[in-house]
Amino acid sequence: MLAKWPADVGAVTVESEFGTTHINVCGREDAPPVLLLPGGGATSTVWFANAAALATRYRVLAVDPIGDVGRSVAHGKPMRSVDDLLSWLDGIAATLGLSSFRLAGHSYGAMIALAYALERPERISNIVLLDPNSCFAGMRAQYLARAIPLLLRPSGHRQRSFLAWETGGRPLDADWLNLAAQGAEHFPAAKLVVPKRPARPTLAGLAVDTTVILAAGSKIHDSARVAAAVAATSSRLRPVIVEGATHHTMPMVPAAEVNSTLLGTLG
Repeated sequence: MLAKWPADVGAVTVESEFGTTHINVCGREDAPPVLLLPGGGATSTVWFANAAALATRYRVLAVDPIGDVGRSVAHGKPMRSVDDLLSWLDGIAATLGLSSFRLAGHSYGAMIALAYALERPERISNIVLLDPNSCFAGMRAQYLARAIPLLLRPSGHRQRSFLAWETGGRPLDADWLNLAAQGAEHFPAAKLVVPKRPARPTLAGLAVDTTVILAAGSKIHDSARVAAAVAATSSRLRPVIVEGATHHTMPMVPAAEVNSTLLGTLG
């Protein structure tokens, strides 16, 4: 997967009380930093279609969350709360010398990004949330019914079948799909810390400019209704609906439109 990234991609690791965090890095060292958080099970490599575009302007830092599929290793103190998640991100920023940074996350990564922006607004320039589930609306019952068997008994076959259903058969990168299936099949199961959906008054108090990129074909929620809720919540929140995308094709497809929105909103 890393062969699909820019040629200068490298890796850094950050040690913390929770374990070792693996981060894929590219772009100029003196460029403004942007931290990328993937969806559950997607790994940091899922940004392969976005890294080159972002690296023209930013120092790209794509993180494997501790406890999820990827090269980060959980050891030491177990991560049990949202406060632990925020402390983990604080530690990454401190170790890398980031006094402030931009933040983008997809799905589970978007949930973490929003929680961080609500609690640490002074550290975030702005954020982009890609098809964030359980941030502004609940998830559809049909999606949950399909997802629960995969969560209870993950396997490569179930992962492939679930992704094929949600994406409506849209083509996914074959190497990434293999990686996602391998992660479901072989990565040790762990209970991830999942931030709760913020109350509307809390969201209305968000102090960070936030762009919410919604997939028009997402099966996890009704994107048009989410967009309306986002627009009505705060002037800091701006929804953008991307045609031709579903929840699990993000941020890979359609890459050109996603990249254009990222570059146009991260500042």
